[in-house]
Amino acid sequence: MRTFRPTLLFVLLAASLLGTGCRPGTGSVETYDLILRNGTVYDGSGGPPLRADVAVRGDRIAAVGPLNHARARTELDVAGLAVAPGFINMLSWATESLIHDGRSMSDIKQGITLEVFGEGWSMGPLNEAMKQEQRRRMGERPYEIAWTTLGEYLEFLERKGVAPNVASFVGATTIRIHEIGYEDRPPTRQELDRMRGLVRQAMEEGALGVGSSLIYAPAFYARTEELIELCKVAAEYDGMYISHMRSEGPRLLEAIDELISIAREAGIRAEIYHLKAAGKSNWSKMDAAIARVEAARAAGLPITADMYTYIAGATGLNATMPPWVQEGGHEAWVRRLRNPQIRARVKREMLTPTQAWENFFVEAGPDRILLVGFRNKALREKYLAKTLAEVARLRGEHPADTAMNLVIEDDSRVDAVYFLMTEENVRKQIQLPWVSFGSDAGSVAAEGPVLNVHLHPRAYGNFARLLGKYVREEKLISLEEAIRRLTSLPAGNLKIADRGRLKPGYFADIVVFDPEKIQDHATFENPHQYATGMVHVFVNGTQVLRNGEHTGATPGRFVRGPGYKKQ
Repeated sequence: MRTFRPTLLFVLLAASLLGTGCRPGTGSVETYDLILRNGTVYDGSGGPPLRADVAVRGDRIAAVGPLNHARARTELDVAGLAVAPGFINMLSWATESLIHDGRSMSDIKQGITLEVFGEGWSMGPLNEAMKQEQRRRMGERPYEIAWTTLGEYLEFLERKGVAPNVASFVGATTIRIHEIGYEDRPPTRQELDRMRGLVRQAMEEGALGVGSSLIYAPAFYARTEELIELCKVAAEYDGMYISHMRSEGPRLLEAIDELISIAREAGIRAEIYHLKAAGKSNWSKMDAAIARVEAARAAGLPITADMYTYIAGATGLNATMPPWVQEGGHEAWVRRLRNPQIRARVKREMLTPTQAWENFFVEAGPDRILLVGFRNKALREKYLAKTLAEVARLRGEHPADTAMNLVIEDDSRVDAVYFLMTEENVRKQIQLPWVSFGSDAGSVAAEGPVLNVHLHPRAYGNFARLLGKYVREEKLISLEEAIRRLTSLPAGNLKIADRGRLKPGYFADIVVFDPEKIQDHATFENPHQYATGMVHVFVNGTQVLRNGEHTGATPGRFVRGPGYKKQ
C-alpha cells in the first residue's frame, strides 16, 4: 500500500484555506462583524510587526492573519497604519471626570481602552461620614454618590456608560479613613481586623490589589506593618501592591527598600507609581534606584514601575506643608493655618530641607510651582497659570505665606504643577523594560467647566508623547517595545485575563494609529489640546473613535482582578 506524502503545494494550499476565511471541506466564506484589513499589526508581545488582517466577532478578536476571502459587516482598509491592542493607563484619575462625561475624550484620542484607578484613594468603600465629606468637597460639578463599596462604584460607571474599560485598586488611604479617620496613630487590633475585612471585600468584588500614596496625610501616618497586613489579604487573591512611595526625593532609596520589604513580607507583586527622582538634589539617585529594583527582580521579587513622560508632577499645595498640620482632615488643616503660632512653625518647616517628609516647597522652589486649579472664581481669574513666586510678588507676601493663605482663601488644597525632574532621567526610565505608563490625570473633554482649570498637559498627551517624541523622534525604544509596555506588560502585571494582546479569543480592545503622525500638542502654557494621529479605537468590539472623532459609544466595562468572586 502506498503511503500518502503531502506535497509542498498541498501544504501551502491547506494553510491558505485556513487563513483566508474558508471553512475546510465546506467552501463557505467565514463572516465576521469587523475586519481591519492590510494593517501593520503589533500584537503586544514586543515581537516584530506583520502585515495582516484582524477580524472581530462580537466583543472578541476572532482571527489575525491573511483573511482574503473572509467577509464582515464592517471592513476598514488600514493600510499604512499600526494596529495594536488598546493601551492601558496604569494611573488614571478619571474617577470623577467619567461621572461627568463618559466619553473619556482626552484618553480615547490617545488609544486608552482601560483606565486603572486607586492611587491611595479609591471611590469605595465609603461610610456615611466619608460620603458627607465628599459631597462638601465637590465644588462646581456635584454628582450623586450612588454607591458604597468600590465594586458598586465601578458597576455604577459601567451602567452609566463610559467609553473605556475601568478597573481599580482599593486605596489604603480610603481604608484607613473608613476606620480611623484622619488621626495620626496606628490602628487598634479591632480596627486593623476591620481594615483587612474591607480589603477582602474589595478583592472579592474585583479590585486589583492595594494602592497607597504615602507622602500625603493621612496615608503618611500608616506604618510599614499596617501596609503589610493589608497586602497579605490582597496576596490571598493574587492581587498587587502599588505605591506612591513614602519619598521620591530625599529618601527615595529608603522608600524603595520599604516597598520591596512589603512585597517580600506580604508575598505580593509590587509596583512603584510614577517612578522619579524629585528635586535637583536627588536627580543623581536614579541609577541607584534602578539598581535596587533590578536587584530585587533578580532575586525573584516581581517589582515593576510606571511613569509619565514629563519633567513636572502635579498635586496640591498640601505637598509644600508638613503632614502634622494636616492631621484631622481639610477643615482642621485650614483652622490651624489661621493660628499665628502654628503658621510660624509651618513656615519655618516649609523653608527647611528635611528627610522627615516630602517638602516640595524646597525641592521645587516657589518659582517652579505653577498654580493650576482654584475653587474660588476670583482667585482663579487673578492667579491661574501663575507661579507661586509670581503670586507672592503680586500680593507683597513671602511665598510660604502665600501658599498658606491661598489654601485658606480657596478652601482647597489648590492644585499645582511642580517642576521637579530632569529630562535625562525621564529618558533613562523610558528605556527600562519593566516600566509601563500612566497619566496620573483625569480624562476630559476640552470644553465647558474643564477649561476653568489649567491642567497638567499629561491629561491630553502622556501616551501620544511617548509614541511621537520618544519613539519616532528620539528612537529611545522601538515601536513594538513601546506597544508591549502599553499593553501586555501592564495586563500581565495586573493579572487581567484576555486583554493586552491581539490574539484570537482576547477582548477586542484595538487601536489603529499613524506612527508617522501621532503627536501630543498639550503644553504647560496651553494644556487643553488633544493629541492627534489616533485614527480608530475599539473597546470590547465597539468603535468609539472613527477617523479621529468620537462616535459617542460607551461600551466600557468593569474589568475585575484575579480575586473576583461572583456574588
